[in-house]
Amino acid sequence: MASINGVRVGLYVLLWLFSVVLLGLSATRLHYTLFLPPYDPLNNGQSFFDPIVVELAVTSILTLFWSSFIIHIIHRSYDYGRVSSFAGELLGLFVLSVAFLVGAAISTTFWGHLSWCHQYWQCRVLTVLVAFAWMCWILTLVLIVISILFAIANSALFRPLHGRYDPHSSFYRREPKPRRRWGWW
Repeated sequence: MASINGVRVGLYVLLWLFSVVLLGLSATRLHYTLFLPPYDPLNNGQSFFDPIVVELAVTSILTLFWSSFIIHIIHRSYDYGRVSSFAGELLGLFVLSVAFLVGAAISTTFWGHLSWCHQYWQCRVLTVLVAFAWMCWILTLVLIVISILFAIANSALFRPLHGRYDPHSSFYRREPKPRRRWGWW
């Protein structure tokens, strides 16, 4: 039976992989729209870019860094202060979740019904881009739920998110330095 940390690492790896795919699809769309051939019927051959594709690309890049950082913390059991607590993880996941939700919702309103043009590769790219944006949002939502449930069940909201902590050796349980009365004395 897998531990909760194994499940979380697996979901973060899946989120990392989905973000790589979404970044590739966003880069493909940006490359196509920024370098349109003059004879292309899209926008009369004038180059342009979709701001929502840029937002999805930036969110994918941030997710790649965030997922790698969290996998590193869970796997190595490191404590980096508040950013490596469950509260820090939830804050980061919430920001990524909102970014994915905005990107997926806006891209769905633009390219939600492209079944009429699936013979063109750019329509297929847009359809897959929308699908991966939604899958990334769903994964961040699942990770939020799992982290909240684990943090509540173990009363560990401000504890290290790797879940293997010893109060005597953790960064959070170090004895505070004795305060000097006047700062110099």
